[in-house]
Amino acid sequence: MSIKQLVEEIKEYVDSKGKDFRLLFCVDEVGQYIGDDGNLMINLQSIVEELGSKCRGKVWVMVTSQEAIDSVVKISGDDFSKIQGRFNTRLSLSSASVDEVIKKRILEKTSDADQLLRMVYDKEHAVLKNLFTFNEAVLDIKGYVSGAEFSATYPFVPYQFIIIQKVLAEIRKHGNSGKHLSGGERSMLSGFQEAAQKVQGKDENALVPFSQFYDTVHTFLESPIRRVIDRCQTAADKHDGLEQRDVSVLKLLYLIRYIDDIKANIDNIAILMVDDIRTDKITLRREIAESLERLERQNYVARNGDNYSFLTDEEQDIAIDIRNTSVDSATIVQSIGQTIFSELYPSKKYKYNKYDFAYDQYIDETLVGAAQGGVRLRFVTVASDYYNVSEQKLIMDSQANNEAIVLLSNEVQYFEELETAAKIRKYIKQKNVSQLPESIQDIIRKRQAQARTLEESAKAQIDKAIVGGTFFIYGEKIEIKYGDAKNKLDEALKQLIESVYSKLNLVNTFYDSDADILTILNSEPYQGGFAGMGSNNEFALNEISQWLEERHMSHVPVSMGDVQRRYQAIPYGWREIDIAALVARLIVTQKIEIRYGGAVVGKDDKNLVRYLRVKSEVDKASVSRRIAPSEDDMRKTVKFLREWLGQMSIAEDEDGLVAFVKDTLSTKLGRYETLLIEYTHDRYPQKEVVQNARDLMAGVLSQKNDNVALLKRLLAKQDDLLDATDDMEEIETFFKSQRTIFDSARVLQKSLQDERDYFVTDADTTSKINEVASILGMAKPYTKIKDLSDLMQSIKTAYSVLLEQKKEEVRGIIILCMGDVHTLAGVGSKAADEVRKADERFSEYKQKVNDATSLTVLDAMITQLQNYKDQVCKWIESILHEAPPLPGEEKPKKQKIVQVRRYDVFPVKRLTTKEDVDGYLETIRKKLYDTLEANDGIQIN
Repeated sequence: MSIKQLVEEIKEYVDSKGKDFRLLFCVDEVGQYIGDDGNLMINLQSIVEELGSKCRGKVWVMVTSQEAIDSVVKISGDDFSKIQGRFNTRLSLSSASVDEVIKKRILEKTSDADQLLRMVYDKEHAVLKNLFTFNEAVLDIKGYVSGAEFSATYPFVPYQFIIIQKVLAEIRKHGNSGKHLSGGERSMLSGFQEAAQKVQGKDENALVPFSQFYDTVHTFLESPIRRVIDRCQTAADKHDGLEQRDVSVLKLLYLIRYIDDIKANIDNIAILMVDDIRTDKITLRREIAESLERLERQNYVARNGDNYSFLTDEEQDIAIDIRNTSVDSATIVQSIGQTIFSELYPSKKYKYNKYDFAYDQYIDETLVGAAQGGVRLRFVTVASDYYNVSEQKLIMDSQANNEAIVLLSNEVQYFEELETAAKIRKYIKQKNVSQLPESIQDIIRKRQAQARTLEESAKAQIDKAIVGGTFFIYGEKIEIKYGDAKNKLDEALKQLIESVYSKLNLVNTFYDSDADILTILNSEPYQGGFAGMGSNNEFALNEISQWLEERHMSHVPVSMGDVQRRYQAIPYGWREIDIAALVARLIVTQKIEIRYGGAVVGKDDKNLVRYLRVKSEVDKASVSRRIAPSEDDMRKTVKFLREWLGQMSIAEDEDGLVAFVKDTLSTKLGRYETLLIEYTHDRYPQKEVVQNARDLMAGVLSQKNDNVALLKRLLAKQDDLLDATDDMEEIETFFKSQRTIFDSARVLQKSLQDERDYFVTDADTTSKINEVASILGMAKPYTKIKDLSDLMQSIKTAYSVLLEQKKEEVRGIIILCMGDVHTLAGVGSKAADEVRKADERFSEYKQKVNDATSLTVLDAMITQLQNYKDQVCKWIESILHEAPPLPGEEKPKKQKIVQVRRYDVFPVKRLTTKEDVDGYLETIRKKLYDTLEANDGIQIN
């Protein structure tokens, strides 16, 4: 809606009410409305002018503000004076007796509540007095003086009404982003109301801690203040070194930061944090102390003696503090070292040909970074006592410490500039700059810029001090005439390396990767032998070989780690990979051997390179002079292997021969262990032969860690090895081509285990079953296994005949059972459903008979059929004889019908005469009579 439309609507409304009607048009909180927006000020001015001209004095315009309007509106000068002229009448209202307003509007109690609270005070007045006894506070900052005051102010404490006004006034000056935060009734009413609502669900012992008033002013604070509190809250929520109580303590410290009425010591903070009458003050004080310790550790508060303050202190005189800041000369020296080793000469290693030499970095007597244990590069500043010693002392020390000493020139003024910069850095380091007011941050940023300028200037001065410095390198004073600082330092380190590592150049052929070492290990023996001219690392090889020989003669064990450490150190300095390559060449030429875990490692072992290079392995690998088997043992071994294996192409050098023996025996050992696993599946023949062969191979291989012992054990066991190979031939053939039929026969034998009685009248089949069992039980059944196929076929054929006969018998029984059920039920019977179900069940039995493969199963099926038929017949009988009684008649007694099987009534018997028939029938008749006497009827199934 435009201003014109608004004025027109107001005019129409006023005119409609008559000539005596007056309208009050109010703009509340004009400070928030205008702020620093000039357009909004013009809008307000236009509304006033339009209403004045259109409504002819019938509309009064009033604006309100928490404070004087010119102190909250950010537009000043002639622009703001124009609108002020439109408001001739001004009223200034002050905050008086605000606590009375709060007590009436918010805290007024019912009569019951008033009585209860007075009783609480009477009971706890001594406790309350102790709780609210402040330390070094002004006199009017106190607790309750009577029950009436306790009731009137509950859940607040009288001191809070006094302090909160001062807090709001100070925050308005220092910490809020708008000018509309009031120190009078409205903000206080809001604060007390919000704080009271937070404890509304608690009992009469609850009190409001002063920290809860922070939420009232939170949204009006500048972002640097809010960020501190919010970051603290986040850390507490994540349990990142802080707790929830710590946040409340930090809020409290901010609230009282700008007032002097209460000292922010632990005792007073604890009182301000009281939230319950029953609070144990000692426990609370300890908890507050712990919170302050955590906050201080996390840089949220600062401690000055016994008092604590929120880390936004604006009262320090920065310039004076920087000037009075003291710095240790060690700090300046450290800064010089940082400049040299991080900017002027940042490389941590010096590259010399293929080598990268790490060096210890010293500034005066202080080591910069970690010690490397090799050579040193030391810079001496004017702050060091070392600066004034004699040249002879510097020469001696440079040789004793394997170092190059650079005595910085004192003709340039680098030290004073760095001292000033260090004072600024130290001062700023003590401040949490991001949390300071913008005005303070501006000053600090300027100081930071000054420090950077001084440091850059000092950097250039130090560069000149190096160029003009004096160099002492490994026992000599050296004059390096030309070059800048970097070039001079490069030359100094080059001369130092060449002097300290005097045997560095014995290695003149270099290697780059594991692949290079593998190439050496896979080369032919004696390739690249000593030429005597020092080329191809011959002198280095001689150096290692001679030292290992000395260690061997002295009976001193040597690990690959010892070799690496010795030849990487002074005076050699060789690279780790080149040392590994040199040892690999000695292995190939069979001068040394590597043992790991007591076992000799062959040159083709895939782990050998790791044993030569990997830090975690080199100390586990031993290096020793190689002791070779005798020529006679090697010749006998080759001869035996050719006879045993029928193989002529066998290596005759030590490594090749030993590797061949290990591979051959390991292969056979693995094969025999695999066969023994097969023996766990069945009782295969001659298991003990395989076990003996396996143990024989393992026994010879037990000496594989010693080449000499291995060949001697092999020669000692050659007869046993030949016998074992002969004994294993039939077993190998069995598992290769006879095992399948043997397994089939075993399966057939197990399947007939419970059915042999069916062949009692078949002598031929019984004989064949016994023959199969005999072959399977032989110790060496290999020549008889071929007969198993015919025997099994004959047995299976005979079994098939018996199986078909038994199936026909069962099918007949099924038909008889179905007939009995149908006969008993009769035509049109009430049991028709049961007959149908029985027919379906008997059909299922027919299918089972067709699928049956076991005589035992079929015999069991006969019993099942008869039992099922008996159950069905009994059920049909009960259905047929169950008739409902006529009206007025009693229900007839249920007849007792006994079920009798035909097989029981008519036992199996051979009859040859009429007398036999008569006697048989008489026996049946008597049995039926006897049964009928005890029952109402007989059901023959």
